[in-house]
Amino acid sequence: MKNAMLSQRNERNRLLAQPYLTRQMMYDFEALLRSPNIKLLTGPRRVGKSTQAILMLRGKNFAYLNFDDNDLLKDWDEDLAEKLLNEVYPGFQYLLLDEVQNVKGWDVWVGKLFRRGFNLVITGSNANMLSGEMATMLTGRYLEIKMLPFSLFETRKFNQELTKDDYLKNGGYPETVSQRAMTQSYLQALFDSIVYKDVVRRHKVRNATDLNNVATFLLANFTGTFSYNDVADDLGLSSVATTKKFMDYLHESFLFYYLDRYNNKLKLMKKAPRKVYVVDNGFVLSRAFTLSENLGKLLENQVFIELLRRGFDTGKSLFYYRSRNDKETDFVVREGNKVKQLIQVCYDMSNNKTEKREVDSLVECAGELKCDNLTIITWDEERVIEKNGYTIKVVPVEKF
Repeated sequence: MKNAMLSQRNERNRLLAQPYLTRQMMYDFEALLRSPNIKLLTGPRRVGKSTQAILMLRGKNFAYLNFDDNDLLKDWDEDLAEKLLNEVYPGFQYLLLDEVQNVKGWDVWVGKLFRRGFNLVITGSNANMLSGEMATMLTGRYLEIKMLPFSLFETRKFNQELTKDDYLKNGGYPETVSQRAMTQSYLQALFDSIVYKDVVRRHKVRNATDLNNVATFLLANFTGTFSYNDVADDLGLSSVATTKKFMDYLHESFLFYYLDRYNNKLKLMKKAPRKVYVVDNGFVLSRAFTLSENLGKLLENQVFIELLRRGFDTGKSLFYYRSRNDKETDFVVREGNKVKQLIQVCYDMSNNKTEKREVDSLVECAGELKCDNLTIITWDEERVIEKNGYTIKVVPVEKF
């Protein structure tokens, strides 16, 4: 175990010496570090959680344990680990635990460390890390930092040669931004790794083929509505309960997100079909789906992920809506109990019929939801539309 820790210390020092792009995030990291609460960085694999954690701690005396390392895990002993940490990192002030969910019983161990006064920074690739006993034990004692792939702004800041068209199709996974030629193969391998490593192994899924079929189905139908019954029927799966379980697993790994239809009555909201989104547009390309037919869907997915990046949360402050006459608005942004904004996404509104359809849907939904803050996000149009007493801002995605 000591050899593994020494090797990881060298890895930490190598990572600290490298130049990095500063992420565009809404957190005050110095203030976070001053807090005794656990700092928990969550998000999908390979979006830069470890890098961000190391950047937070640069210039500080910190210990580092990476649990994506089999050499550390195979002889794991928490008591020995604490003893060795003081030998390898004398006088350390902070402890960085990378991908800690890979440790069996990690939540109990982290709870012990917290009670003993360790100042902890943790990364993890599972949305349910703070469910159950861990959440109960640490209520009010952790600060969550949510991370996603690069935004359009970050991607172009990192590589000024990339266009917004490139970002729409290839997404913003950090390791692909400087090497676009490898994007498809990299994301194909990452998709498989999330499905088979993060889900199959963690949850001991017996039928990995069915799980992979569900994941591929969701990717093929991104931005579309679904019900668990429909997914099971379309894939010929015998159990709706298993289908739901597989879809929950795929959300836990931050690969897919599910958006509720807005309704003031919670019971009715949970019964309505939901919409599915994928964490990065590049995954669509990685499975060789036809991009030319999906430009509108890709733009809608890009806007959804940007809304998550700004702190909106599915089921709490972000929804879609369908009117009594079956007119749809892509995104309902809620603040408290009040609808704050309605957002429609339309790649190209140059056709009069398209414009009428999108505007009429938005206005009808605005009337039912009593909201007058209306936006349509397009690829490159910018103007203002007046309709039935409503002012609609048409905004190009780059300005949004």
